Formats: sequence, structure tokens, C-alpha cells
Amino acid sequence: MPQLTREDLYSLEKYAEIRSEFRAKVIAHKKNRRVPLGDHAALYFEDALTMQYQVQEMLRIERIFEAKGIQEELDVYNPLVPDGHNWKATFMIEYGDEAERRDALAKLLGVEQAVWMQIDGFDRVHPIANEDLDRSSDDKTASVHFMRFELTPEMVAAAKNGAAIAAGIDHRKLSVSLDPLPENLRAALAADLA
Repeated sequence: MPQLTREDLYSLEKYAEIRSEFRAKVIAHKKNRRVPLGDHAALYFEDALTMQYQVQEMLRIERIFEAKGIQEELDVYNPLVPDGHNWKATFMIEYGDEAERRDALAKLLGVEQAVWMQIDGFDRVHPIANEDLDRSSDDKTASVHFMRFELTPEMVAAAKNGAAIAAGIDHRKLSVSLDPLPENLRAALAADLA
């Protein structure tokens, strides 16, 4: 998947005109990119469209219209666009109640290393997590982690040819799997691969 460039973006004026339509398109697109892992965790798989939306929203909120500022936003979000042999995802631990979330984050220390993806016939792939900065402390994990799942050429070929895909977490305080992923999710992830 190619990286986003300034040519992929709308001007602030044009984006204001089409924002509600573009937002609806992205929301519909994201429905096939959320992998629930139990009641309180999910992987949100990113791609060029989800990152374009993030950049457009940041430009809008910050009123950025100069080339340098636009490029800075692209530099922040482009690392989350998959490159054809990996999946990139935002992993979120989701609790509405703050006290419950705080308690769960303390119990789930190291969970970002326990998440996995698996293409049928191959070993599980654990993520490279939080490449930009460490999001955990000695006593709790963060509620948001950024992950990259690197795949071999054989895994990519199998996924592209229809192999089942599974996802899960193997942590002492949270063990869950979705095996296999529903077809809409499997197809969206396979489409991210070259």
C-alpha cells in the first residue's frame, strides 16, 4: 500500500464541503476492520483510507494549510499504513468505567506482547508493539497500543488465496480468540496484502 502524499489530501475548504460524506464512507469502511477480542479489547486495522481520515481531521482541527505542517502530519500517520507484507493496528483496551479500566490496566501488564494473529497453516504472529514509544509503566499497561504484524511471503500468499485468519490474546489475565475471523474481516485484511 503506498504511503499518503499531499496529493491524496483535500484542501481545508474542499474537506469542509465533503466532510460528512467522507466521514460516513470511513465509518462504513472501518466496520470491516475492527476485530473484537472479548468484551473489552479490540484491534482496529489501519490502512491508507483510515489514515487519510486521521490526517484530514488533524489538518481541520489544527487549521494546518502550509506544506511543512501538512508533511509533519503525513510523517506522523504514514507509519500506520501497511506496506503489503504486514498488518498495522491500533489495539485498544476498552472500559467505560474509569475505576474498572484502571484495575484492568494494572492486571494486563504486558498484554501488547500477548496479542497474536494467525493464518491457517502457519504459526502465530505476535506484534512488534509501540515502535514510536513505550506505552506501559512498571505497574500498568496503556489502554492504546500501536502494533505491526510482520508476515512471511508464504503467509501473504495463503491469506490472499483465501486461508482462514484468526486473532487472539494469550495473557495470564486475558485469554481469548476469534477463530476464524468472519469473512468480511478476513477479506479486508487479505486486501491489505500485496
